[in-house]
Amino acid sequence: MQKTIYEPVPVPSHVPPELVFDFDFFTPPDAADDIQLAWKKLHEVAPDIFWTPRNGGHWVATRGEDIREVQTNYRRYSQRVMTIPAAAQTFRILPANADPPEHEDYRKIIIPAFLPKVVDGLEAGIRENARELIGEIAPRGACEFIEDFARQLPIITFLKFADLPQGDRKLLVDLADAIMHGSDESRAAEAQQEMTDYVARLIEQRRRNPGGDVISMVVTANIGDRPINDEEVFGLVRLILFGGLDTLTSLVGFIWRFLATHPEHCRDLVDHPELRRNAFEELIRRHGVVNTARFITDDCTYKGIAFNKGDMIQIPNSLHGLDERITPDPLTVDFRRTHVQHAAFGGGPHICPGVWLAKREIEVSLDVWLDLIPEFSLAPGSAPLLHAGASNNGVLRLDLAWDVT
Repeated sequence: MQKTIYEPVPVPSHVPPELVFDFDFFTPPDAADDIQLAWKKLHEVAPDIFWTPRNGGHWVATRGEDIREVQTNYRRYSQRVMTIPAAAQTFRILPANADPPEHEDYRKIIIPAFLPKVVDGLEAGIRENARELIGEIAPRGACEFIEDFARQLPIITFLKFADLPQGDRKLLVDLADAIMHGSDESRAAEAQQEMTDYVARLIEQRRRNPGGDVISMVVTANIGDRPINDEEVFGLVRLILFGGLDTLTSLVGFIWRFLATHPEHCRDLVDHPELRRNAFEELIRRHGVVNTARFITDDCTYKGIAFNKGDMIQIPNSLHGLDERITPDPLTVDFRRTHVQHAAFGGGPHICPGVWLAKREIEVSLDVWLDLIPEFSLAPGSAPLLHAGASNNGVLRLDLAWDVT
């Protein structure tokens, strides 16, 4: 979504001048070419943890060790607010915006639907859906990858997972796109209301006629010894919807952009399919997309830096995977790397509940695509359109081409 322009704010008294660095995460320098590399340059030019006056003023942690500390120490770094500026968070998403012990009450409602054994049962359907989509694309010799595949497979999978009609696919994709990536703020607000109305209708339907799907799990749940209330239901259903509609699309877009511009890596995966499972973890490491933040709960000191209660600290997860203190030669994609470390799906108690499903969709997509379209590149004369955002970085357009024989 087009950013609201916030004037730089004064530097607070507890922030020393040497830790101030002017950085706007909506417009990192050279992000049009490689967003993750644009973030990586902070390792060269900025303190490991710095304060920027942009977007309401906030801290940024750039090193893997510190990102993990913020992800896991929920007592000091709360997820009750995850957006920057804090005022931009207009509703609660659960269990993301809850900290333990409250967090566990919400997480245990939905986690049974995302367990590895459940995802194993979904794999055949995901593979069939991927083969159908790619089978339609392959004879064309070209596609706009984001619209034709990256947005389609996650929503098809989600609709089946949530027992929703496939006819809702275009509506939900369009609403998510308007909310997360649109350039018209008034349209984004309208889309937000339309999404709220959709969720309200869905909740009412499941209350009248619950089934075995994840939405029914939510609307019929108890929190302790009481029934779940409307606000909590909305918070959980919003997470399920947005988690499946945007983050995975963004990650898949970056991975396919890399493969399209690195034919030697693509050929390696075609010739050595046994590398693919390690390869998709390595590609995730290199192309993290999430830029969430945390609310600092009390005045405290970390590594000699004074944080004040109410400060926000951003943790760009991509920088964990790009930290040379953790991963040697981190900008090099090496499918034979023996120990791949990243924080792309978060860490600690708030790790993404859908991580197993997301990874399986990427793994299956890679398998099916390379079996049907083993060689592909950027379409002649095209350039990927990238997006730097408050929650996710993404690929808005990716035109691909290949020979049809």
